[in-house]
Amino acid sequence: MPAANANIARHLGLMAAAHPQRAALKVPRGRTRGGDIDYLALSFAELDAEVAAWSARLAAAGVGRGDRSLVMVRQGLPLIASVFALFRLGAVPVVIDPGMGLKSFLACVARAQPTALVGIPLARLVSHVFRRPFRSVKVRVGASGALTARLSVPGAPAAAAVPLAASAADELAAILFTSGSTGAPKGVRYEHGMFDAQVRLIRETYGIEPGEIDLPLLPIFALFNPALGMTTIVPEIDPSRPAAFNPAHIVQAIRQENVTNSFGSPTLWRKIGDYCRTENIALPSLRRVLCAGAAVPAALWENARAFLPSGQLHSPYGATEALPVASVSSAEIAADSVRGACVGRPVPGVDVKVVAVTDGPIATENDFAEVPAGEIGEFVVRGPVVTKAYDGQPEATALAKIAPAPGATTGLWHRMGDCGFRDEAGRLWFCGRKAERVETAAGTLYTEPCEQVFRRHPRVTRCALVGVGEPGRLRAALVVEAAVPTSAEARAFARELRALGTAHTHTAGIKIFYFRPIFPVDVRHNAKIHRLTLAKWARTAKGYESDPKR
Repeated sequence: MPAANANIARHLGLMAAAHPQRAALKVPRGRTRGGDIDYLALSFAELDAEVAAWSARLAAAGVGRGDRSLVMVRQGLPLIASVFALFRLGAVPVVIDPGMGLKSFLACVARAQPTALVGIPLARLVSHVFRRPFRSVKVRVGASGALTARLSVPGAPAAAAVPLAASAADELAAILFTSGSTGAPKGVRYEHGMFDAQVRLIRETYGIEPGEIDLPLLPIFALFNPALGMTTIVPEIDPSRPAAFNPAHIVQAIRQENVTNSFGSPTLWRKIGDYCRTENIALPSLRRVLCAGAAVPAALWENARAFLPSGQLHSPYGATEALPVASVSSAEIAADSVRGACVGRPVPGVDVKVVAVTDGPIATENDFAEVPAGEIGEFVVRGPVVTKAYDGQPEATALAKIAPAPGATTGLWHRMGDCGFRDEAGRLWFCGRKAERVETAAGTLYTEPCEQVFRRHPRVTRCALVGVGEPGRLRAALVVEAAVPTSAEARAFARELRALGTAHTHTAGIKIFYFRPIFPVDVRHNAKIHRLTLAKWARTAKGYESDPKR
């Protein structure tokens, strides 16, 4: 039965009442003389008081129910306290990844039209320098870069005088922007009931218990922890440059704090796994690692068995618009597959269909056709975690959403923009983004099954299938992330890759290879390759066409 008040912020108050002294948040602030990480620690009661203080401060500044509030603060305490305070007021946090680049970020701000800004000094300065995107902002509330938000505000109402807003399950709770890996970032409208459903499915799918300790390598995932009853350990990582982190610091935090759960991208966990293997370190406290943002490579599935002696690597499948959709664990994975990336079975309560690929809109569920098991199509999903619309973008919404059949009482479907298939055992296999498929005269190729073949080469960590040539006459090519100093070495490398490709029917026609030292990837996960950018780059770059018989 749904709660009378669906406001997601209620979970923090419930935890503070049930377990007031349990640690809620630990923020690193240096090292002790003995070399341990020194943390600022807050209990659930203290974190609840911080949120109450933030609520009073925001209310005194004029932020109220329904106000769109752009959040530009540090990870950890400022992020959790400000967002939960906004939830508590019934305001709508707007969260945009600052690492997407200034131009895209400003475009997102202009589209969201926030009326309030909660930000660090630099964020407030940006809002004055770039006035046009921020012209809707009427209220600016400062967020200290310090580790605590306890601020005395003359004239502010007492914390107890700011009650928890009574929010309906279908009331707008937040606007979260996508990473924009295959197009412009879009604002996703989240309702309070959707957050509740996410918390429930994450808890049930992974058996998470109150009292566990989480180290989230993606800051926004810390927002789930008060509802899950987990302690949050803020990692020593710069969210704007996640791949530059020191894995030794992450491993130290896991071991020192007996972390039981962590969420991060394959890129970050591959780096941690490589460090553990080099240093012969195991992480026995970890019960689970949730790895998402891109397909998990075979090497990471294999390495995880060594550094997780008491736990498992899991890969939840989903998107900003619908999460979680499915999940697979290291106990089920076939790491040597070249069929695609197995993403497991749908989580309970979420329906997934594989339908014929089309680039145009699909009006209702009567207008799509399911494809047989084993045949590649597009994933469409329906369930309580599926968002209903993009914010202020009706055209994008029309392309991504499918209405139920006329007269039906079921919810709408979301088109994931991903292609894949369902096997005979009911498992889903991801084959690549629909926008990144390569349509050649010989047929359509999908990124993941092709790239899996070439990632077996010892020198290949990242590679990308792209199409070169004119639309309608594309040739499949492969871009490899590697520094190749001479043309002779590049030609030799290309011959080795071509020999790998000829061993499989679906890659036998790939004869052109490009080499680039650094790939363009998303900042959020540092894992999603911008293949469309690489395809554009390849138009003028030097490629090496290889025939293994020469």
